[in-house]
Amino acid sequence: MTDYAVLLYGDEAAWEAASDAERRADFARHDQFTALLAQRGHEIVGGAELAPSRTASRIGRADGGGTEVRSGPYAEAVEQLGGFYLVRTDDLAGLQEITSTLFGDGGHGFGVEIREMLG
Repeated sequence: MTDYAVLLYGDEAAWEAASDAERRADFARHDQFTALLAQRGHEIVGGAELAPSRTASRIGRADGGGTEVRSGPYAEAVEQLGGFYLVRTDDLAGLQEITSTLFGDGGHGFGVEIREMLG
């Protein structure tokens, strides 16, 4: 079995402006996604929704050496990493197919990236 990170990107402003009904519909798609994973033999081994990128800390090299801590997202982009699933499976093609359930009608522009976890 191989472990994969399923990274979920979206427009944070659209998510924050979403109505309760729109949020419930998005969460229902996640429920459907997790149910399909279980039905088809994929195992969720972790995951979470992330706080908005504006609350992030970025640690990097300072110009004069050492490190510095900055606030906010690493990239100035509309789409930010909003959550992730860690999935264990031997069927990458099946996992890729199931992720389409996260889009649905009226979704908030999710982009999904699946990356194999090493080690």
